[in-house]
Amino acid sequence: VSTCALCRLLLLGVGILLTSPMATAEESCPMSEVCGLVCPEETPPPSKGFAAAVLSFAVLFCIIGLLTFFSVKGKTENFFVAGRSLPLWIITATLASQSLDSNALLGNVDLSYKFHFWDGCVLPIGLGLSLILNGIFFARKINDEKVLTLPDVYAKRYGKLVEILVSITTIVSFLFLLAGNLVGMGAILGYLLNIDDPAAAVWISMILILLYTACGGLFSVAYTDCIQAAIGWFGCLFAAFYLINNKEQAPPPSIGFEGYIYPDNIGDGGVCDMYSGVPCTNDPSLCCYNTEIQTAGDNGAYPFGDKRVFNNQMTDPYSLTPFPNAILFNWATIFVLGFGNLAALDFQARCMAAKTPKIATIGCIIAGFLTFLVGIPFSYLGAITRVLYGPDSSFAVFEPDTCSEILLLPTCAMWVPDADAFIKVLTHNMPSFLGGWCLIGIVAASMSTADGAILAMGTVLSNNLLRHVKFSFITKDTLILAARLSMIPFAVAAAAIATTKPGETGTFLIVAFDVTLASVVVPLFGCFYTKIPRPAAALFSILSGAITRIIMQFELSKDGSLLPPYGGAEFLDYGPAASAKVPPFIDDADPWDPSTEPCDQSRFSDYSGADSLASAAVSLVVFVLIQFLEREKSLDDSWLVSWSWMRPCVIEADGDDKHNGAMTDDDNFADNAVIVSPSDVGVE
Repeated sequence: VSTCALCRLLLLGVGILLTSPMATAEESCPMSEVCGLVCPEETPPPSKGFAAAVLSFAVLFCIIGLLTFFSVKGKTENFFVAGRSLPLWIITATLASQSLDSNALLGNVDLSYKFHFWDGCVLPIGLGLSLILNGIFFARKINDEKVLTLPDVYAKRYGKLVEILVSITTIVSFLFLLAGNLVGMGAILGYLLNIDDPAAAVWISMILILLYTACGGLFSVAYTDCIQAAIGWFGCLFAAFYLINNKEQAPPPSIGFEGYIYPDNIGDGGVCDMYSGVPCTNDPSLCCYNTEIQTAGDNGAYPFGDKRVFNNQMTDPYSLTPFPNAILFNWATIFVLGFGNLAALDFQARCMAAKTPKIATIGCIIAGFLTFLVGIPFSYLGAITRVLYGPDSSFAVFEPDTCSEILLLPTCAMWVPDADAFIKVLTHNMPSFLGGWCLIGIVAASMSTADGAILAMGTVLSNNLLRHVKFSFITKDTLILAARLSMIPFAVAAAAIATTKPGETGTFLIVAFDVTLASVVVPLFGCFYTKIPRPAAALFSILSGAITRIIMQFELSKDGSLLPPYGGAEFLDYGPAASAKVPPFIDDADPWDPSTEPCDQSRFSDYSGADSLASAAVSLVVFVLIQFLEREKSLDDSWLVSWSWMRPCVIEADGDDKHNGAMTDDDNFADNAVIVSPSDVGVE
């Protein structure tokens, strides 16, 4: 097993004290042959009704999206920003739908199940926080701009070169966002349809989403988002609260198996007494499993039981002992999502589409709290999923060639989580109606964010990149066609990215907004919160942040574990199998002794998260420094403004499409671009 894989999977355990009753002669699997463990039980396939229900609703969403083709009426304003006509209830629903994607739901539960509560909960917290911050700082101002895309805002302050850099950066960001949602939707379709190849499920998901997005533009996205929200949020909430109220909240202390030694003694009032333990054979002072009255058994994975939440997980690196805690990465995730998402194309497109600035502001704030309301309860489902499909369940799988001294395991130390565990909970461990409703809700959430991502990328490519290229076929009359066509390669590229990690929900979401945080977020604040936004400050802020992020990606120590090299045995990687003897917590005359047969473990060393925060800090320092150095200059005298590509652009309304955000200097990087004053571009 590779070191990277072991590093990654160590986090996936939450109690792996692992030996169970000896396997029967009829069973044969690596766990049985190497460690003498019972082979994992197979989960029966889901009912075909789940697949039928999910596909029916997916097709319904596509039909609704296709019908909105007639709402566009050939107008760019209708296609890109829904005619700037959306009322509060639609803005709120569509913003929350963009936030509550498969990452915030399925990815959230998967991470809480594989790691622990806060490892999943940081996703909805970061996403909800970003909407609230956007409502406070940007929503009203973005709506007042009357532009088509977020890069247009940069163009009005910083010129075409910055516009192009922002366009490229945000497109790259949204390729990863779309990939993350295709992974989530593909995981559900693949399991329900029994598709062996995860890549095939991803491609099917991509085709479904692409169809209706390309036809209706933001009209299709907005109205399907509302329907998806009405169906999906309630289904997800009802399913979450059913599980919370009707299932065991976290794995209890392990019952054990024949020969299992409990962690306390007879008469202590603890686990031994809970299960009526008896004196052990080899050492009567210890308490062992009672074979006379116990008929149940497990793997002994939780000597003292697990918790659904460790309250100090976000403050203490050792809160999950004997397992490590990715505290640095979790805090970085909140910061990356909370601030990186401020440059999200889909969020800002909806602010532009709001009927009034006030609606945009209120919609963002309400949507942020809705993200908390729906997303955070899903984090509690991780512990419930561990009860049903965790290391103490009959479905548990362990890697035989692994050892861990802190876990007292010479072999079979590493638990391998089930990538489909939560989907199995929904299809096998709760009422079918509620499980199916929740699955439809997660698919709807995936589709709502994915369609917004496809639309945003196609819009930016056609409006902010292709239309400025010499000899380009893009004109105001062909802008919608170009946007629709450009969605295809983006969808294909995102699907290709998704197939590289088809089982890792939530991963691509963090990558997506790490990209924007490192480069374009600071200049966005500069657009509205500096007296005179300086083009040179934005340019060098973007370049310095991006370059710093790229350098740190390769120069910082990263072993794939997401864990800095803290001291203590908790932060040691799994080693290869150390001994053929039984673990010390089994009543045996000659158990494994780590002092004579050591487990060869190396220390984790991964500074992921530090690079994200450092890059954003560099971007901020460079922007502030240049703004300070140019504080006495007029805009005309600012650095690089004499270069036509660095001249702020004028974006005006068009006679046919009121406030369509068309650039007046549409002649392919015209040299006569007008330098405007801060008041002309709405700078306070």
